[in-house]
Amino acid sequence: MQCPALIVGGVADHVHILCQLAKTQSVSNIMERIKASSSKWLKTQGSCTFGWQRGYGAFSVSQSHLESVTSYIENQEEHHRTITFEEEFRLFLKRYRVAYDERYVWD
Repeated sequence: MQCPALIVGGVADHVHILCQLAKTQSVSNIMERIKASSSKWLKTQGSCTFGWQRGYGAFSVSQSHLESVTSYIENQEEHHRTITFEEEFRLFLKRYRVAYDERYVWD
């Protein structure tokens, strides 16, 4: 999709993908393809219970923050021993003043 992944990592309940976004692709198109292809692959591995949530979060990262974001993704397991993904996501949205409705954030 001409959107090279710089790092991919995650834990049991979420995944982080840091990639370059091609100007010919939309975030929604990329997410649709990632979710569809990974779901199909997991089913070939015997995982019949896997399912993505309906939504996703997508955020831009400046070039000057690539190193810290990469480190953050590399250390997900350790990081989430002190704060849950849900707690951190809410804090992130509040910190950057992203309006949200709790009813639609989780499914």
